[in-house]
Amino acid sequence: MKGNVYGYIRVSTREQNIERQMIALQEAGVNENNIYIDKQSGKNFQRPAYAKMLSLIQEGDLIIVKSIDRLGRNYQEIMEQWSIITKEKKADICILDMPLLDTTKTKDLLGTFISDVVLQLLSFVAENERDNIRQRQAEGIAAAKARGVRFGKPVIPMPDNFPELYRQWEANHLTINELASLCNMGRSTMYKRIGEYRELLYLEMPLD
Repeated sequence: MKGNVYGYIRVSTREQNIERQMIALQEAGVNENNIYIDKQSGKNFQRPAYAKMLSLIQEGDLIIVKSIDRLGRNYQEIMEQWSIITKEKKADICILDMPLLDTTKTKDLLGTFISDVVLQLLSFVAENERDNIRQRQAEGIAAAKARGVRFGKPVIPMPDNFPELYRQWEANHLTINELASLCNMGRSTMYKRIGEYRELLYLEMPLD
């Protein structure tokens, strides 16, 4: 191997443990200083470590990752990153969980063809499995709600005299902090409940 060898690790904030991927990369011969790690939430796919690593990659370098889904969240992203690394950067990729996806060993036409076919198949399977997981989660949540299971923080009940407290607050006889304290909740929750109460008052207004 003439170029530099890099390793990439990606975990979600819910899956903070990087040890499994780290061990696999080190056993594959990646120097710890050349391992780039991103920890991200489900809603945020900004990957500063990956972007930094990609800016350093040159022709002849090698990127090693443990599994194909570390490269992207879905089929399109995985294929896009594979193309950037292998075609634009002219670097190699090795997927440890799938020995057929090792471009250092598939330089001939047949090997490249097999690698591309396997890549597309695995990318599709990875995305399809994530879709199935999301569907099972949604079905589980729907079934739980049907059984009466409630999700999220419990709603704090309003005191019986809230209408009077609300009128005092509107008349500037109470501050928002005092109103929130009397209702046993924080300011942000108080503002939310005020909005809900105002909406209720509006709905109860007689039509002209």
